[in-house]
Amino acid sequence: MNIVQSIGIVVPWLLWLAYWIATAQAVKSTARKEARSARTWQSLPLIAGGALVILPDPTLAALLPDLARLGPVQFAGFATVVAGLLFSVWARVHLGANWSVSVTLKEGHELIRSGPYALVRHPIYTGCLVALVGSALIGETWRGAVGVVLIFASLAFKVRVEENWLTGHFGDAYARYRREVAALIPGIY
Repeated sequence: MNIVQSIGIVVPWLLWLAYWIATAQAVKSTARKEARSARTWQSLPLIAGGALVILPDPTLAALLPDLARLGPVQFAGFATVVAGLLFSVWARVHLGANWSVSVTLKEGHELIRSGPYALVRHPIYTGCLVALVGSALIGETWRGAVGVVLIFASLAFKVRVEENWLTGHFGDAYARYRREVAALIPGIY
């Protein structure tokens, strides 16, 4: 993978991250939060997977911009990245003050089932996974696919933890939601 491909991946993700940071303070107070050690262990595959997807090949030639490495697959991947990130932003806006970066219950936490939450229970993760698949397409490497699998595994684990907390908090309402709406991929998972 060439530096040009890496830049095509990093730029939309940095814009997304800037939005995430800018809106991180507009949330409800925390009632319960997962332990720091749990967040750290869950983050390791995210970091490793992200590096596999984003970093250019470890060669001098890969650091020299090569626009010939951009073709229809890379443009389709870029469109997929943008679509996935926009879907996650829609979910973040729709979730509003209930949002948090880690597994958390907020004071007055509400069960949101509308908008993107009518399609999947964890649309922020779904959007990020779609964007990661697009990122792997831009890079067009085997390690990008491995990175997506690592990140999917990490998010699937995080989903299980969140599901337990939300089921404990919302009871039958969340159990019904789980039966009616897929976690990450409509009709599959």
